[in-house]
Amino acid sequence: MINLMYITKRPDIAKIAEEAGVDWIFVDMEFIGKDTRQGGLDTVQNHHTVEDVTAVKTAVCKAKVLVRVNPIHEASSEYFSSEEEIDAVIKAGADIVMLPYFKTIREIDAFIKYVDNRARTCLLVETPEAAALLETIVEIPGIDMIHIGLNDMHLALKMKFMFQLLADGSVDKWTSVIKSKGIMFGFGGLASLDGGTVPGRMILKEHYRLGSRMVIVSRSFCNADKIGDLDEIRVIFRNGIRDIRMLETECQHQSDDYFENNRIVTNKAIEEFIKGI
Repeated sequence: MINLMYITKRPDIAKIAEEAGVDWIFVDMEFIGKDTRQGGLDTVQNHHTVEDVTAVKTAVCKAKVLVRVNPIHEASSEYFSSEEEIDAVIKAGADIVMLPYFKTIREIDAFIKYVDNRARTCLLVETPEAAALLETIVEIPGIDMIHIGLNDMHLALKMKFMFQLLADGSVDKWTSVIKSKGIMFGFGGLASLDGGTVPGRMILKEHYRLGSRMVIVSRSFCNADKIGDLDEIRVIFRNGIRDIRMLETECQHQSDDYFENNRIVTNKAIEEFIKGI
């Protein structure tokens, strides 16, 4: 089954997500430079803290805690250096540390050095520069997994919709390089199966076609910050994750034609949405 991730800093929501079957709780500490490149857009900008890592880690029993740190940076009057930040999140309980928005091999080398085998490493490939380096990146020792970030990538490429990268074959090309080295990978986010601009069931089938092993369960699935009733959140998670797992079970027994037909329908839905923008 695919590893499902959910972004939250709230221990109560983390526990509900874990009980429903979410595999990794995603604590998002990235904020440096994010407002500049995503300013004015309806995107998640969380700026969680090391204390949030500790709180979430304490709340869960089985789920892994994934922490997205900031891009590689030096210390300033406003924040610690990358080395200090990564050390702090690992000591706080991070099982997986994610490096976002990198553009050079030097940044990856520094990241791997700072983690120092104390947690699993995940690279977030979300810049054209990183994508261009993929064939070199997959040869670097110490990389446990790679996630392709469609949001920042499509912004950098001046596209209208993040799933254009799926329709134009870019995701196929990038994941083929990653798969060739047996590295675990994922891409993008997943709404509820019948929700989202492109229904989540179409996107989930694309994950299976490509061999993805990880996906973020998005705000469209459950925006816990806008729902005050924990019981309502619990029902949304329980039913939604159950439905995802049921569709995964179906996908595991399908032919190539099943996935090719879905790819065609998905691309058509993406193209129709873009035309309407």
